[in-house]
Amino acid sequence: MEIITKEELSKYNGQGAPSYVAYKDTVYDVSSSFLWKAGRHQVLHNAGEDMTENMHDAPHGDNMLERFPVVGILASDGG
Repeated sequence: MEIITKEELSKYNGQGAPSYVAYKDTVYDVSSSFLWKAGRHQVLHNAGEDMTENMHDAPHGDNMLERFPVVGILASDGG
């Protein structure tokens, strides 16, 4: 599994690149979701970021991420 630093993750912001988000150290490709169009989700969140701290505010559980491909592991040191 590829190790992805926070700096690398930030490049996957949906702006000319795929949309990736991290959650609990796992990096997901959410590009296929219309809810992440252009790298923004509900005008509140941006692709290329760690969503771990924000998930508790979501109206859905973290199990919704299971439908997206895992593309890597977030580096523990943040890069």
